Amino acid sequence: MDLLSVMMWPLIACLTLPWLLVYMGLHVVQRQIIFVDLALAQVAALGTCVGLLAGCDVHSWQSYLWSAGFTVAGAVVFTLTRTRHHRVPQEALIGVVYVVAAAAGILTLSGSAGGKEELQRSLVGELLVVPPAEVLQTIALYLVVGAVHYIFRGKFLAISSDPETAQRGGIRVRWWDFVFYVLFGFVVTSFVHLGGVLMTFSYLIVPALCANYLVESWKARLATGWAVATLGSLIGLYVTPKLDLPIGATIVCVLGAMLALTALVARFRGPTVENSASVALAAHSTPGDKSPARTR
Repeated sequence: MDLLSVMMWPLIACLTLPWLLVYMGLHVVQRQIIFVDLALAQVAALGTCVGLLAGCDVHSWQSYLWSAGFTVAGAVVFTLTRTRHHRVPQEALIGVVYVVAAAAGILTLSGSAGGKEELQRSLVGELLVVPPAEVLQTIALYLVVGAVHYIFRGKFLAISSDPETAQRGGIRVRWWDFVFYVLFGFVVTSFVHLGGVLMTFSYLIVPALCANYLVESWKARLATGWAVATLGSLIGLYVTPKLDLPIGATIVCVLGAMLALTALVARFRGPTVENSASVALAAHSTPGDKSPARTR
């Protein structure tokens, strides 16, 4: 019973929150800006560090406002740097933001007595001691963000899949990009406070990559990603108390192992239905084809 009471809120957090992270991760993979979540997570952590320097408790609403403010600033930067020109790829700029935010966090806490512990917390989180109220507040926030994404899902999917076509269709790509990054920033900020930077990145990207390996349609990828995140969470939470391991790092490693296994399965299985159709069409249209459809 003692173990159940300790693990109850981490279990609730890991089973109720990753659904939105998986959905956001599919958008990130579709946009081919894989490290934007890691960069925004690090920017959010930098905001927390600055809040601590200003005397705010890490679980206070003032600390959250510091993180959210820094994340919105990061969202503005990523919105303005999205470009169709490849001489300076956005992914490179995202990497620079991540490195600078990480270095600034180290400098901010370098003179703090508990700076080393806070830097470690920002990376791997502290799910075991997070207040239940913070978990419930994050669930409420995720429901609101999820509702916004559902209402405007057509616009978000359009700008993630083909922004140029969306622009020609009358969608204000720059504006909806900003809305996407701000919502994304609030999602990332909230989970960084619970699980840390590494866990946030893993929930966003690993299930999305597993889903892309296995299925084709958006709905199927979403369902597969949720299944991967849930299974990885359950395995990590089961192993953590038995081996006395850090919960965040354990879940990250479990998700990494699941991705490796998924890539191996995808490598040795046959092509998907969509790819099979493409191969058949290519073979049917080769110049040397003698089928009746070709000779007719």
